[in-house]
Amino acid sequence: MSSSGPMNIFDIAGRAMSAQLVRLNATASNMANAGNVTGSAAEAYRAIKPVFQSVTDSPGVSTVKVANVVTTSAQPTRRHDPNHPLADANGDVWESAVDSNAEMVDMIETARMYQNNVQVLNTAKSLMLETIRIGK
Repeated sequence: MSSSGPMNIFDIAGRAMSAQLVRLNATASNMANAGNVTGSAAEAYRAIKPVFQSVTDSPGVSTVKVANVVTTSAQPTRRHDPNHPLADANGDVWESAVDSNAEMVDMIETARMYQNNVQVLNTAKSLMLETIRIGK
């Protein structure tokens, strides 16, 4: 909710775009760490996900914000590789707990949602400009 009054279409779409940007950044971080290995399960990277919360200004007028960014409960994968320099005493390394396929789907979905909100802003802007033109 903006401090200058009730939310308008630009506030709503802008906040949704900000939330999707956080989601996109989390997905990019997960993709960047996919396949990384460490010497222990505790040190292995685990995927992060934003938690969204609805923000309601008045009945029928709401948007979203990021309430938190959490680490998933997915467990890293143990792989036997005794020649790896990070291998533990048993010869195991631990791969990050990131599903690359799911992250790619999430990235595509997030980009489309962001693009949809850009289109909402462009449409609202065009309608406002056309209304002003008609009023002249």
